[in-house]
Amino acid sequence: MSDQINELFDKDGNLIGALLTAEAWTTVRALVMDALGVNENDAPDAPEVKPEPLADWETLTQYWDFPYAVDMDVACENCGNRTEDWSSDEPRKFRLTSANLAGLVAFQCMDCRAKVVKKHFKDEIVTECTPYREEKITSKEGRY
Repeated sequence: MSDQINELFDKDGNLIGALLTAEAWTTVRALVMDALGVNENDAPDAPEVKPEPLADWETLTQYWDFPYAVDMDVACENCGNRTEDWSSDEPRKFRLTSANLAGLVAFQCMDCRAKVVKKHFKDEIVTECTPYREEKITSKEGRY
């Protein structure tokens, strides 16, 4: 069809959707939203705050097989906020947003809303801090 559009078919050959490149979607987004009657202002102003995935954190610590002790310290390079034990702070300085058995743990800084990611590797911990952006790049935003 086009380099900008890929049509998607089911196993019987019925058209079930289309996949557009980011460039194509940015170009036609307003027309499509208007044609479908989707009003973006209907979305809630504040995103729903999900509970911390503490069960995932507990699973990670239960199966911890790294040669170093479980680390509880978190530091935000963006605003300088830091704690020695994120789980015992009251009020929370960092909020756990995700954790998995592979050793990837993410936090949100409660001061500046930056995302702090701790990657636990066999011999080291790599920490990344990404500042919060109020305005998102819509062509890179995933919505489900």
